[in-house]
Amino acid sequence: MTKVFVNLPTTDLERSKAFYTALGCDINPDFTDENGACIVWSDDIFFMVLKREFFRTFTDKPIADPNESLQVSVALSRDSREEVDEILAKGLAAGGAEPKPAQDYGFMYSRDLDDPDGNSLGFLFMTPEAVENGPEHVAEHSAASA
Repeated sequence: MTKVFVNLPTTDLERSKAFYTALGCDINPDFTDENGACIVWSDDIFFMVLKREFFRTFTDKPIADPNESLQVSVALSRDSREEVDEILAKGLAAGGAEPKPAQDYGFMYSRDLDDPDGNSLGFLFMTPEAVENGPEHVAEHSAASA
């Protein structure tokens, strides 16, 4: 089974740990120290939130300031629109920011959340029909039944 590890820079490790635990994540103490924390989303998805100084040791490239530029946005699915709204509410209460309004495409509902460092997260719900058959089928089916 493939595991996904997303490395994110932070200027304040304790603030990041508090933010992600407020979203409902756990922290794996076996992979957490003074340089970074392993944020557990599921059995297969992890964020390594790393102090910027430590993050720099992994690359010779400049590290972007996520408040100024976007290199990647991580999108995580939820099981309902309500769960999308719930996790956004938790993130906003924990110091995150919503950079733009919710997007509702009928078959998919999504909202963006920036963590306190400006790293971009997306949370989305997609109807089971769209997941199984693709958004084009949902649009065709909706138009045919109208």
